[in-house]
Amino acid sequence: MLTVTGLCKTFPGVRALSDVDFTARAGEVHALVGENGAGKSTLIKVLTGVYQPDAGELAYDGSPVRFATPLAAQQAGISTIYQEVNLVPLMSVARNLFLGREPRGRLGLIDFRRMHREARETLRGLGVEVDVRRPLRELGVGTQQMVALARAVAVDARVVVMDEPTSSLEPREVRTLFGVIRTLRDRGIAVVYVSHRMDELYEICDAVTVLRDGRVVHTGQLAGLERLKLVSLMLGREVGEVRAEGLTKFSGTHDAAAQPVLEATGLTVRHQLAGVSLSLRPGEVVGLGGLLGSGRSETAKAVAGALPLDDGGVVVAGVPVRPGSTAAAIRAGISLLPEDRKSEGIVPGLSVRENIALAALPGLSRFGLVDDARIDRIVDTFMKRLRIKAAGPHQKVGELSGGNQQKVLLARWLALHPKVLLLDEPTRGIDVGAKAEVQALVDELADDGLAVLLISSDPEELIEGSDRVIVLKDGAVVRELTGDEVTEDGLLRAIAAEPGRPAEPTRLAPPAATPTAAPASPPAAGPAETSAGDSDG
Repeated sequence: MLTVTGLCKTFPGVRALSDVDFTARAGEVHALVGENGAGKSTLIKVLTGVYQPDAGELAYDGSPVRFATPLAAQQAGISTIYQEVNLVPLMSVARNLFLGREPRGRLGLIDFRRMHREARETLRGLGVEVDVRRPLRELGVGTQQMVALARAVAVDARVVVMDEPTSSLEPREVRTLFGVIRTLRDRGIAVVYVSHRMDELYEICDAVTVLRDGRVVHTGQLAGLERLKLVSLMLGREVGEVRAEGLTKFSGTHDAAAQPVLEATGLTVRHQLAGVSLSLRPGEVVGLGGLLGSGRSETAKAVAGALPLDDGGVVVAGVPVRPGSTAAAIRAGISLLPEDRKSEGIVPGLSVRENIALAALPGLSRFGLVDDARIDRIVDTFMKRLRIKAAGPHQKVGELSGGNQQKVLLARWLALHPKVLLLDEPTRGIDVGAKAEVQALVDELADDGLAVLLISSDPEELIEGSDRVIVLKDGAVVRELTGDEVTEDGLLRAIAAEPGRPAEPTRLAPPAATPTAAPASPPAAGPAETSAGDSDG
């Protein structure tokens, strides 16, 4: 039904897609998977007319085509269901369902009676019983998602693209969705299914295409592809390719018997985290592993007070921290370096000096007056210590390289002398030299006694930089790797473990005792990482 050949798409400074081939066949559910920045979102937007390709060919139902707008793609028979519900909340369910194609009477007026009847019939076919006259905003997110699905399938679509469709659904709604997908497949409709939840992929999908760094690294039938192999394709690391003697693991100076400086217990956020618990000791680097959507960033934000909790709590140095308050977390000594430094970190229009001093300002002022001399001393100290390359402290931070911007963010939080530092993808988007400098700095901070939580999508960086690794899947802890288990093979196997089955331990010479895995129950529906890092453009 839909074929792309040699597709290329470039944004300023970024090659988002490079020679991508992809085919969605009638009567087939085709999974599209990959980590952050792999190119999934860009490919979907090219398929649906949001972006125009720079090179390559697009064929629909056997004929060459190029959609100038999303409306043109929809009118041709390509419907898209996005992760975020893109309907009109103030309008009724029925109006949303028939928006732009309302049934009309002889005088050209909307036939509301017919519209309401057909809306009820359509939703009933999806297992949804709701008053179609109610405003959409009064319904739960899961029901809104089902309305979006109903709208997509009600326009006689021949290709349906689903981008993380289960992120807001309850288990009952997920079962209903899968039933609808099977019905679509039986009707000969091509379904493109984007999801980070591996269990879903193996339950509902027939074929799979894996993107990495804008290129197709694998395409084929899903049934014959082992989970472990799929994970290794997504991450770009082959199981067994790293030998024990080749590892240069970080060896911190922490005392394994020391009392934890941070204890997070039972962190629970509906649809995102399911009882995550972890602890950090002074001088220890703990890695947080898992695929996109596993709950890594949500865990860091929950600890830092940036994500309101439904249950659970955080304790720093024996003192409970008020949940859901970033100010309380900062006062307690928790600092978070966010995944997306551009939208959640730096203020590009401000100078290096102003960005570094931003978090420390409350402690650098008296009676509302800022002590400029103290700010200058602090900025000078950290620019030298972190070797920040800039024309001077008054240069705009937006003019610096990615690596130096990351160092400015680190300086901002180190100026507060934190007890716990949460690093979410600290080396993403920076060059090799800057990456090595940031990694060395993390080791230095741990040697100084700082407790560090390290999140990274790079298995090698995570393994070599951590004393132990906590592996998340679907918002729950599925395994903790310690000692000789902290290997890339062990990490990949933990990520790929099937539900209810512990990950197969990795044995190195000399053999270590097999630990007891303690898989946690997954949440009702998988979490959705909505950071800007998920945007491939």
